[in-house]
Amino acid sequence: MARAWSLKARPQGMPKHTDFAMIDLDQAALAPGEVRVANRWLSVDPYMRGRMNDVKSYVPPFELGKAMQGGAVGEVIESADDAFKSGDMVLHMAGWRDEAVVPAAQVQKLPALDVPPQAFLGQLGMPGMTGYFGLLAVAEAKPGDTVFVSAAAGAVGSTVVQVAKAKGMTVIGSAGGAEKCAWVKSLGADAVIDYKGDVPVVKALGEAAPKGIDVYFDNVGGDHLDAALAHARLHARFAICGMIDVYNSGAATQLRYLARLIGNRVQIRGFIVSDFMDRAPEFYKDMGAMLSQGTLQRQETVHEGLDAMPDAFLGLFSGGNTGKMLVKV
Repeated sequence: MARAWSLKARPQGMPKHTDFAMIDLDQAALAPGEVRVANRWLSVDPYMRGRMNDVKSYVPPFELGKAMQGGAVGEVIESADDAFKSGDMVLHMAGWRDEAVVPAAQVQKLPALDVPPQAFLGQLGMPGMTGYFGLLAVAEAKPGDTVFVSAAAGAVGSTVVQVAKAKGMTVIGSAGGAEKCAWVKSLGADAVIDYKGDVPVVKALGEAAPKGIDVYFDNVGGDHLDAALAHARLHARFAICGMIDVYNSGAATQLRYLARLIGNRVQIRGFIVSDFMDRAPEFYKDMGAMLSQGTLQRQETVHEGLDAMPDAFLGLFSGGNTGKMLVKV
């Protein structure tokens, strides 16, 4: 019997284990144009917290009592579509479960790159594509720019650090704790701020970038966004990817330096990775070239077994991951 995690109750503040429940899935026969996939790797991502709220957004909320969704890599074990055969490794969005029946149109064969399959849930998947296009297309970062990246030890942030360095930029990352900061430094960051340290982020950023920053890639919001505003140079560009600081609290971000965006003509633009899906071949070509040159590194935090999904998800909000958070089924 296939199993899946469902949302039992909508979280108030930080989600709890009791907000989730395991359910059994029907083992229906395939309809024409469907494939059955045995999931091997499951993704957990901060954006999923927003889907737990019953509010209108760019993606529908999770339905109570129904199987949740998310990125997954798996092996086709049955196919009713000529485009797929048993044994194909594929990427799809029917995660949070050990087995999925998915329309073939919603399944993608893994690109032919020499990496383990789970890499397509991280650096070579949605998080990596988010970082790549957020930096280069949204923030229009260019060689010579000084780039500030929050959550630089995460799946998105660590990709931004490496792409920015590969493109000739000066990079300042922010991460929590000595171990994560050391890893970000090893990725090539010119300076790393430990936001868990004694120095406020705004002061630490001023010391790391005395002439200011040209680009801010925001995964956090809060005091990181405020610090970026404080040190933004003329015509700085901010790519707003996420604001994990407020996902559970719902509190408004306090921005003491917001008025600086006027005089410095700062551009602040939110984006979603789906805006750039039609440019995926460009992403794979460029990232593939960086891979072959040995300029990309990645790290994963892996939880074992479907039962570990809630633990892995909650770990995103307590600094429990370095690199991409994954569950191995």
